Amino acid sequence: MDFFSFLTSKTNRRKDNGRSKGTNEIKLGLSLQDNINLIQQSFISADDFTVRYLVFNNIRYGLLFLNLIVDKQKIESSIIKPLIRIKQGDIQDVIPALSMQTSSTLHQIVIELLNGSSVLLEEGCNLAYILKTELYESKAIEEPVSEKVIRGSHEGLIDNLNINLNLIRRRVKSPHLTIKYQIHGQEAYTKLAMIYVNTIANEELIAEVEKRLSSIKTDYISNSGEVEELIEDEIYSPFAQLLHTERPDRVAYNLLEGRVALIVEGDPSALIMPATFFSFYRSSDDYSNRWYIGSFFRLLRLISFIIAISLPALYIAVVSYHFEVIPIELVFAIKASLEFVPFPPLVEAMAMQLALEMLREASIRLPQPIAQTIGVVGGLVIGTAVVQANFVSNTMIIVVALTAIASFVVPIHEMGTTVRLLGFPLMIAASLFGFVGIVFGLMILLMHLCKLESFGMPYFTPFAPLRIVDLKDTLLRVPFSKMKERPKSLQPKKAKRLFNPRGWDNNETS
Repeated sequence: MDFFSFLTSKTNRRKDNGRSKGTNEIKLGLSLQDNINLIQQSFISADDFTVRYLVFNNIRYGLLFLNLIVDKQKIESSIIKPLIRIKQGDIQDVIPALSMQTSSTLHQIVIELLNGSSVLLEEGCNLAYILKTELYESKAIEEPVSEKVIRGSHEGLIDNLNINLNLIRRRVKSPHLTIKYQIHGQEAYTKLAMIYVNTIANEELIAEVEKRLSSIKTDYISNSGEVEELIEDEIYSPFAQLLHTERPDRVAYNLLEGRVALIVEGDPSALIMPATFFSFYRSSDDYSNRWYIGSFFRLLRLISFIIAISLPALYIAVVSYHFEVIPIELVFAIKASLEFVPFPPLVEAMAMQLALEMLREASIRLPQPIAQTIGVVGGLVIGTAVVQANFVSNTMIIVVALTAIASFVVPIHEMGTTVRLLGFPLMIAASLFGFVGIVFGLMILLMHLCKLESFGMPYFTPFAPLRIVDLKDTLLRVPFSKMKERPKSLQPKKAKRLFNPRGWDNNETS
């Protein structure tokens, strides 16, 4: 039965592919009305599909557009009025203000109409004039809430693809910046933009990204998260293998390092590939501040990763098995706080971690003024009440608070969530085996990080495999004058990015 189902689904796929291919090959004819009827069949249920008839050069024309997504003022002033007023001439000279291209295939015409373009059809001609009349309505450019910086750019991506590409193009003013568009979706079309610098990015990386994108077959794509899951190497890994950002300056920096970016229409973020573990602990502030300040805070973030995943587990292991590792005065204090707590340390830690996650989730979903009240008052009330009721100990409140603060230090939201989730299996291992369980859990985590890849690049590089030259921008950030080369892990076409650093200083060693 399974084999029969497989054959049936395979046959259906062939039929779908054949139908899709046939639609792509349908061409326009010479009859204006037949062409309008042909296009109208694709929008049989669309009440906003509009047809306007015009006469120019004593020839009948039909102007087609979707009323809800076009700029009506642009259509009226740049298309209809010039054609009515001038009457004679070359149509491309009469409508010079709009970007114009031609097409004879039904598939491309339908896609352009859905993108907000207008289509002008001519009697006796099998070519359609496609005019860019899309309506641009988007929110103002603001700094991303989840990626705020003190120094540097305060602009963020929005949900308009063209404006996002404009923000990136303004930062990467290079003729070698390449933008390739792809259309995905069988039922609803979604436009994707693949971006890279063709003189820097590795050809194998570009080919691999294009191969994975071209393999996507779906009815629709609603956001970049769906694309991320469809093209990442390991979907069951807790670690994100593509860097998710809403900052155009971060996108520009990674493009000039040799990475590839992907932006989905309608999504205010970009996907950057390949990514490494240490990419998620870099902040734009690291490069705006002096190098030793950036290095200090980056090291602090990496230490916070260890604290966030292991501190609750260490507490459980110490309380359950290893009281001898802490000073005797602290032993008495912890014992006193645990005296009336009826639950084992694992239940105590799990309950408080889950309560903290619920509080965090509630503060995100609620309106901003209420969320701040819930975050502060809810945390104080719950923390005080559970201690007074002897549900948890004072020490556990401190441990959970430090763990939460450490997890919020991560600059990228996806890694912060991963860090909080990784603490739960380590807590279980600590409750079963003490320090041995923690060491065993951390070894499994390290092996997974060493094995993981992102578009062919090791995820834990430059430590596994070890690349000494790439350590300059990992745990610490060395002075910019010492960062002469791009990361070798990316295998860029142009390895050197800094020439004659501090050439004015005769005492500076190159």
